[in-house]
Amino acid sequence: MIGLPGEHIVRKRETLLDVARKYDLGFNEMHDLYPGLDPWLLQEGMALTIPTQWILPERNFRGIVINVAELRLYYYFNDGCPRVMTFPVGIGDRDWPTPAGRFTVREKRVNPTWFIPPSLREKYQVRSIPPGPDNPLGRYWIGIGNDYGIHGTDLPWSVGRLVTRGCIRLYPEDIEQLFKRVNIGVQIKIIYEPVKITLVGKRCYAEVHKDIYGKIEDLVGYGFRLLMTERFAHKVDVRAFYKALIEQNGLPVDVTRAE
Repeated sequence: MIGLPGEHIVRKRETLLDVARKYDLGFNEMHDLYPGLDPWLLQEGMALTIPTQWILPERNFRGIVINVAELRLYYYFNDGCPRVMTFPVGIGDRDWPTPAGRFTVREKRVNPTWFIPPSLREKYQVRSIPPGPDNPLGRYWIGIGNDYGIHGTDLPWSVGRLVTRGCIRLYPEDIEQLFKRVNIGVQIKIIYEPVKITLVGKRCYAEVHKDIYGKIEDLVGYGFRLLMTERFAHKVDVRAFYKALIEQNGLPVDVTRAE
């Protein structure tokens, strides 16, 4: 598990999108934690918990892991010691979901031209959009095969949303960092894991996200089946775990059973 939750005091005219970007979070991460708030009309002076703590998925992998279900990318690398970088992402909408599977960094382009898919040419009335502020790919493109890529965006508010045709988009400041770090040949694993469980010392933690693509018929049952595969399952308070599965707010919670 990495990071720690924080706190933010809302300033005048701040929106939930402003707060999310300030802490390098996607809109979904703040909205899932505060579903009852109007994202555009926050009360000045209110205190918000900032969900900057995550259970690491596929932590033995070396390369990029994208957990579609939580709209977040993790880059595991070694520059003398094992390290990880993590960024929020925008993903494919429900009609064009981001696919799970194994990919590889195949190309890197600065100031890419966007060659518009045939399905979108009627909307844009052109076949391509050159580099510039109106290019949906932003300034950086990392091609990963099958016409999919990891790229920037001209609409930062779209990070943390289901908005693409399957590609993965990052905030402009995040894709710049990732682009500099990632080399051709880096392995990529795209997964769909709305429930993550881990043991830290003697404490058990669960992090539950929404089933955004509706792939899992019974998320509670899915969560308990996943728990039963862990060697520390007997240490978990099933009521606390059930509560996390119902709330699905994306925040890691301590579900350790009292002894």
